[in-house]
Amino acid sequence: MAQMAEKFLLSRLSRVGFVALAIVAALAAFSGDSLTALTAVAAAALVFTGSTFHPRRAEAPWPAVNRLILCGFLALLLSSLWAGPWSLVHWLYLAPLVAFALLPLSWAALVTVVCAFFAMIATHWSAGLPERHQMISAFLLTIMLSALLVFLREYKSRQLAPLRRTDELTQAASREYLSADLHKEIQRSEREGTDMSLIMIGLDTHLSDSDPDADIRSILPRIGRYLHSQLRDFDTYYRVADLQFLIILPGISTAEAAVRADTIRKGLRALLASHGLELTVSAGISGLNIGDDANSMQQSAANALRRAQLQGGNRAQSYSTRSHTAPTPTEPETGGPAA
Repeated sequence: MAQMAEKFLLSRLSRVGFVALAIVAALAAFSGDSLTALTAVAAAALVFTGSTFHPRRAEAPWPAVNRLILCGFLALLLSSLWAGPWSLVHWLYLAPLVAFALLPLSWAALVTVVCAFFAMIATHWSAGLPERHQMISAFLLTIMLSALLVFLREYKSRQLAPLRRTDELTQAASREYLSADLHKEIQRSEREGTDMSLIMIGLDTHLSDSDPDADIRSILPRIGRYLHSQLRDFDTYYRVADLQFLIILPGISTAEAAVRADTIRKGLRALLASHGLELTVSAGISGLNIGDDANSMQQSAANALRRAQLQGGNRAQSYSTRSHTAPTPTEPETGGPAA
């Protein structure tokens, strides 16, 4: 829940900051201060294209757009050292913080050094001795503060890394570990000569007339517990999307995985029905073949799930055989959740 609260607060703060910067830009444009207006617009665009403003901003091409806007923002701040207004010098103090928040450490350090270098040159030629000492001292203090915050951020990330292996709602393993774990299982299966299969489970929300996402998220912990109850101790499952899960089944053939997928699919549908959600569930199955790697197996399972949903949902589909392993949507289904 702490991660959800953190994202919620950052989202609210980013929206407040966007509105404040838009107001500053409008006031500066009204007063004829074009450079301040442009800088405020660039800062507002920087906030708008960030992932904290909207989760979809984390997808391509938004990160590249965000960094391009950051370059323009820094260029405007540096140009103000020579062209004025000098009030933008105080904005330059934010440059290290923004750089370390949006860029890798090496690039952020380079940006900070460049900004400090140009700030020293500009103040040496354009400011008096008291103003120069005041500005450089404040800028160096800001850099030290940024370094301290970066140290605390990296320390926190390393301390919490083991805890972030599981999704906080469903207790599924985090998606960041999927490729590495799947690669290890593939190597083990090839070394021991055993089967291995994947099951990708997806809720058929696109077939619903309403938007049930909010209701589904309220029972995600129950969905996670049900999936956990259906797996062996050495099976692992991952939350690969909001309403999609991928299960790694070592030592299981594609045919056996299809039977398990159908059992899990029926159980999840019964769980959803018990909470008043008339949704169906589909599954895609892929088995380990010669030449497969982690990416190809995931893609095969995703393609099988997509085919099952395109054919009306409420079924399991094997990638290798392209045949249904579940009854038609009109047949009654039995079996209930174990959670």
